[in-house]
Amino acid sequence: MNGPSELSSFSGTKVGVVGLGKMGWHFAKRLHDAGAEVFIHSRSRGKATDLEALGLIYCKTPQDLARKIKSGFIVICVTDTVAVEQVICGDQGLLLSMNPDTLVIDMGTTQVMNTRVLAGRVDHVGAGYLDAPVSGGAVGAENGTLSIMVGGSETDFRRALPLFNVLGENINHVGSLGAGQIAKTANQMIVAMTIDAVAEALTLASRAGADPAKVRNALLGGFADSRILELHGQRMIERNFEPGARATVQLKDVKQASELAKHYDLKLTGLETALTLWQKMVDDGLGDLDQAGFINAVEKTIDNNNQTKG
Repeated sequence: MNGPSELSSFSGTKVGVVGLGKMGWHFAKRLHDAGAEVFIHSRSRGKATDLEALGLIYCKTPQDLARKIKSGFIVICVTDTVAVEQVICGDQGLLLSMNPDTLVIDMGTTQVMNTRVLAGRVDHVGAGYLDAPVSGGAVGAENGTLSIMVGGSETDFRRALPLFNVLGENINHVGSLGAGQIAKTANQMIVAMTIDAVAEALTLASRAGADPAKVRNALLGGFADSRILELHGQRMIERNFEPGARATVQLKDVKQASELAKHYDLKLTGLETALTLWQKMVDDGLGDLDQAGFINAVEKTIDNNNQTKG
């Protein structure tokens, strides 16, 4: 785990963090703990209260925040592409007062084509841009153990590396602008389809008369092992669906993957099946459950099919 004592080269750097959800809140705190001077903004002022008590500086708008950052970084961690566009280009957006030597880093999951357009807008005022989505969830954000997938120039990546070292462990420069988002899309495809596979496998085990907990234990360490089998599989067995990452977020990411595939005329049947199933889960009112709650959607689909046959 990265610790502030290892990161003295980052001390005194000005960093803005826009978005104080489950990820952004921990980003801001870790950067502060590493010695950065951190400016924060959130649409919900209440999310900033505990951070302000630690000495982080609240800004009323992204525009105000951008004005504070000179030769520093602005990290964006908001819900979706529309929100990123609003933060950068909105009526009180970053572009209105962005300093030329600023490096903007979008660490959310944003559509690839929009990422490249936004980077162009930022470049027009002389600032840099990286897309750097993450994997590892709120626990990884808190502990600084995230995987970070970075798209952009080598120069900007090297400049931002001390910041990434505060937030993550597995840090990869994937390629040019948009490549980080492409990598995250691939990640979310695998996550979505693996959750489906684990949910269906445990349901099959249960309906066929085996103890799903013992089946899961038997699979751990074999070729079917994965973090999803380990973590989500355990939650499925315990019926613990308190949201770490909500199903609605997974649906958003699968939709973005589907749109990217269509842009390149790719028919990916596994992806489209996953999209249908995740959409059904949300439509059935289960969208606020943890992603492990997908097993409910699997069970409901099976039961509905059996009733239809009956």
